[in-house]
Amino acid sequence: MPRIKPFNALRPLPDKAALVASVPYDVVNRDEAAALAAGNPLSFLHVVRPDIDFPPEHNPYAQEVYDKARQNFDWLVDGGILTRDGSDCLFAYRQIQGQHAQVGVVCCVHIDDYENNLILKHEKTRRSKEDDRTRHVLALNANAGPVFLTYRQQEAVNAQVAQAMQQPPLYDFTAVDGVQHTVWRITDCSQLVSQLSDVPVFYIADGHHRAASAWRAGNDLRRRLPDGGTGNEECNWFLAVLFPSTQLRIMAYNRVVRDLNGLTVSEFLDRLDALGDLQPAESPRPSAAGTFCFLIDHKWWSLTIAPDPLFVNDPIRSLDVSILEHKVLQPILGIEDVRTDPRIDFVGGIRGTAELERLCIPGDWAVGISMYPTTLEQLMQVSDAGEIMPPKSTWFEPKLRSGLLVHTLE
Repeated sequence: MPRIKPFNALRPLPDKAALVASVPYDVVNRDEAAALAAGNPLSFLHVVRPDIDFPPEHNPYAQEVYDKARQNFDWLVDGGILTRDGSDCLFAYRQIQGQHAQVGVVCCVHIDDYENNLILKHEKTRRSKEDDRTRHVLALNANAGPVFLTYRQQEAVNAQVAQAMQQPPLYDFTAVDGVQHTVWRITDCSQLVSQLSDVPVFYIADGHHRAASAWRAGNDLRRRLPDGGTGNEECNWFLAVLFPSTQLRIMAYNRVVRDLNGLTVSEFLDRLDALGDLQPAESPRPSAAGTFCFLIDHKWWSLTIAPDPLFVNDPIRSLDVSILEHKVLQPILGIEDVRTDPRIDFVGGIRGTAELERLCIPGDWAVGISMYPTTLEQLMQVSDAGEIMPPKSTWFEPKLRSGLLVHTLE
């Protein structure tokens, strides 16, 4: 069973929370981060994306950038913007985006449970991104942003969280993107800790690089302790939010392709038609798994491909992203590796089909492909099997805010 523990959070003053809390470091590029933080020195983007405080041409991995992260972090602490909670506790964290609401428990989980696959992964991490975030954790001596975890829900946990939410919240604000963030402090949390400790396994929903970097930084710090420490020091734990899987929403991760691999539009449509049922689309969004919508020459088409009986029980090959790759991208469009081929790009989450039309209708991209979202159950089945999801399979929304609750490693 994976372990969880309460922690003594470093957190913003209530009247500063909306100014401090920021989007995660990895959902915006440097210019987008700079624009979001413009005119707001309290924004936690100055901590998680300190490259915005340097000229655009500056090397984002230079040591002075990590030093700046620590300087900005210390400035928030020394100025009393971030203050210590005062005791170890858990927190309930609710996000509301439109009609969708999800409530998680903010806690710490153990690096050994990550290593021993009690916290399951479904994504490959890139060493360069791991290196960056590991250096960042060590520079701050803190986990600046939480890892997004999920689990198969337990009604007893839901009841405990609902009870905690009857109290006045610590924070309640709506961010500029329209997402409402509400946080409650759970001081009497022993029962909730016990119930969550009975969950057999946690799954990383989002934040694989944050998790891998927290594990690496924790091991680095643990090696510096006399005799390796006891295993209970703060450096052995990292920040996470645990959400029941039934509350989460995966959005479609769509594709655009630069050209038709030498085919005419008519030839490409003929190749698609040979794969299944191709019809003019009534909607740009697929209505079910196994259906794909293609934007070609300013027109939407719907293609339904029947399940392959050879792979219907295969957790990877049965995914729509795999079907698209093996039936269309590789054999028809000549894209052998979606990770490296510059002819393909990915459009995630709330940008939706409008972004596909923005890219394709002027003719800059030849085809847009609208996907049916991967399900949480599919993700967990892949993780249970010890497999890796194909690239760009899942997009979780809304995103967790960084800077609301910070876990320090000492």
